[in-house]
Amino acid sequence: MTLLPSPRAAIALALLLALALLPFVVPEQGGVFLVNFGTRVMVFAIAAISLDLILGYGGMVSFGHAAYIGIGGYAVAILSFYGNDNGWLQFALAILGSGLLALLIGPIALRTTGVYFIMITLGMTQMLYYIGISLGQFGGDDGFRTRRSLFAPGVTLADPLTLYYLSFAVLMLVMIGMHRIVNSRFGTVLRAAKSNERRAQSLGVATFPYKLAGFGLAGMVCGVAGALNVNLKGFMTPDYMHWIRSGDLMVMLLMGGQGTLVGALIGAAVFQVIETFLPDTIEALLPGQGQNWEVLFGPLLILLVLFFKGGLISPIPRRWRGGR
Repeated sequence: MTLLPSPRAAIALALLLALALLPFVVPEQGGVFLVNFGTRVMVFAIAAISLDLILGYGGMVSFGHAAYIGIGGYAVAILSFYGNDNGWLQFALAILGSGLLALLIGPIALRTTGVYFIMITLGMTQMLYYIGISLGQFGGDDGFRTRRSLFAPGVTLADPLTLYYLSFAVLMLVMIGMHRIVNSRFGTVLRAAKSNERRAQSLGVATFPYKLAGFGLAGMVCGVAGALNVNLKGFMTPDYMHWIRSGDLMVMLLMGGQGTLVGALIGAAVFQVIETFLPDTIEALLPGQGQNWEVLFGPLLILLVLFFKGGLISPIPRRWRGGR
């Protein structure tokens, strides 16, 4: 038996330590950009981890997860639009609204499986996306600017460092909480339902309430990511609820590794690096072609799937050899 953390736990601790120290090691010139970039990585890592709960551990392929990013964002933006910048109220409404939406979609979607489940979650997301477009008072398709959340006098998310470390604290809480959940009886039932739901039911386990609770919990956590995201952007648009955003979250899990919390963090970081820096790199090499960066990203993703079927985390063992 070894006292050292497992390799994957060590990777997670190293990544979290790097994020904690990032604002102190970045150069003064360009520091705000890197802090905002790190915040974006953590926000989408939170969203990817929430999706990993139902996809990686529960086997529920939801193509509507971006809806909760939108609901969380609109909870903050609409209250701000009417002059209420109370961050406690905004984030509470983001969590409750996203959880309620998940509990409304869940009972319908969870009665189906496979492609039918995918189509129901996709249809629900697109319906909410078009509702957002129809809200002309809030900018419709163009969106509208918002003020940042205020948690106390002088404590506002307009300060990049405050938003950064709030996102870091939420990421830490989410990773610790999800780790405890997936290793509890609740997580065991989710994994059993993913592996063979009929066999789990034949053993007397009612899988539906567990799957619905997981669906609702994932929506609530993703709603927090949406609230943080709108504070980062200072802008709210229905585009955050488009099905393509749900696809981005799935790609993050595919790149990092499904069913591993650290894989979701790695996938979010790698995806944000590619999305941010690959267009500029292509533009420098081929002027006028930077907007076509997805043409190169597609083959990279195919190579990743072929050679790292379990994601980038797959070559890293779960435990030290010879350990328990």
